Amino acid sequence: MNIQFEGQIQLVAGYRIVRLPNEASIQLPSRGMVMAQVHAGSQSVIAPLEPDGKGGHWLQLTEEIEGKPGDTVSFAVTLIKDWPKPNLPQDMLEGITAAGLLDVWDDLTVKAQWEWLRWMRATNNPATRKKRILVACSKLQAGERRPCCFNSASCTVMEVSKSGVLMDA
Repeated sequence: MNIQFEGQIQLVAGYRIVRLPNEASIQLPSRGMVMAQVHAGSQSVIAPLEPDGKGGHWLQLTEEIEGKPGDTVSFAVTLIKDWPKPNLPQDMLEGITAAGLLDVWDDLTVKAQWEWLRWMRATNNPATRKKRILVACSKLQAGERRPCCFNSASCTVMEVSKSGVLMDA
């Protein structure tokens, strides 16, 4: 599936992002996160298309994709089947390692790893985040493979969201 659209670069809390137009977002197979090969001009990157908490999606621009806030850029996205493993924040990696669960973590599907990461990072409260890491370790020890009761359509990048919804520019 190849989806083409134009999007305006916005700056939200210091992050350069592009909101996918509704016509592009509705073509995606999930209201949750999907992974895509993103082409913009001569640049191409693999990146998550994150949910915005309102039924749509957005893309955080890497430095490979040029443009400044206000610029309109043409994009072509192709969904990919083999997702890259997520980069775990240090506190999550330390918690999983301290619990002796690194082998269990590595045995999860990459999509399940992304779900756990998104669930654990979906808070601005350091105490809640620490508790979620402990709960995740407990659930992994009990054999659970994915987080329970998690709204995968919410925006979990806390720097750019409020109450699970992507903030305005």
